[in-house]
Amino acid sequence: MMFKADKQTVGRSLTTSAAALALVLIGANDAEAQRRMTVTSLYAQDKPQTQVWVRFQELLEERLPGAFNMRIVTDGAMGGEQDEAEGILLGSINCSLSTIANLTTWVPEGSVFDMPFIFRDQDHIDAVMRGPVGQDMIGLYREQGFTVFDFITYGARQLLSKSPIDTPDQVRGLTMRVLPAQLHVDLWASLGANPTAVPITEAYSALETGVVDMMDMTKSGYHALRLYEVAPYITETNHIYALGVIYCGNNFIDTLSEEELEVFREIAPLAAAHFNELAELEQDQSLRTAVENGATVVEVDTAVWQEVMAPFWESYADAVGGLDRIMSIVETE
Repeated sequence: MMFKADKQTVGRSLTTSAAALALVLIGANDAEAQRRMTVTSLYAQDKPQTQVWVRFQELLEERLPGAFNMRIVTDGAMGGEQDEAEGILLGSINCSLSTIANLTTWVPEGSVFDMPFIFRDQDHIDAVMRGPVGQDMIGLYREQGFTVFDFITYGARQLLSKSPIDTPDQVRGLTMRVLPAQLHVDLWASLGANPTAVPITEAYSALETGVVDMMDMTKSGYHALRLYEVAPYITETNHIYALGVIYCGNNFIDTLSEEELEVFREIAPLAAAHFNELAELEQDQSLRTAVENGATVVEVDTAVWQEVMAPFWESYADAVGGLDRIMSIVETE
């Protein structure tokens, strides 16, 4: 009897162990089946730059439950915009957002969208980017290793400075932080400023230490990075609409199944629309908060700034595809 009981106990133990092992193996297989996906944001969890990925993640889980293990890395933890783009090409990052200006390192044709006062409003932007011009850009990005799913609008750029700026001639001689894009360097140099490319993650310290005297940024970026603490004046020029992309690396996208790729194509524009909505709402709120924290708004006649910057269109046309390309964007209805 003693031996028989031990035998039964051993049998039950083996059965239990086998069941446990089976569960472990099933769990391991499920983990392996989940596709790992790393996306990045330069900003905090509550900002549109991060919330766009929260929405993307929700939509992805709805369409393909359990298929992706998506990690959202916030607060610029994997570097600035150029670092993110390089990470995407290397495969350490799968998807992110980027200003079009940042990606001109790889696709210089994108510089045309940063021509001053080229866009009238958001409806004009949408008409251009959903038309042939936008589709051509998507093809150019693809050739450089980037799959662009849609375009986004961060907002209009304003001048941020340590002392008030009312007229274009007041930027002469000032050192200005600009995006690491040649058009931005050349634009402000044409007005007599001394442009220097500084990563956005270093903009605060550059202003604080006097490395630069001014920069341009959207209202939301002004607030999010607390730049009003070191550049208390914001001049509302609306000179450039900061456009961007929601994009992934070809090296990641090309591993997706047809079904997965189709889902990405469906949900990315929905996430981008969510971003645009949040970003638009954030602009005015951000400015109010900045003012409450000591910022001063400098209102100007934008027609004066347009007039001064108008010659730049013609002088720079060859670098962005010619004057005809500029005018095709301007005249889009």
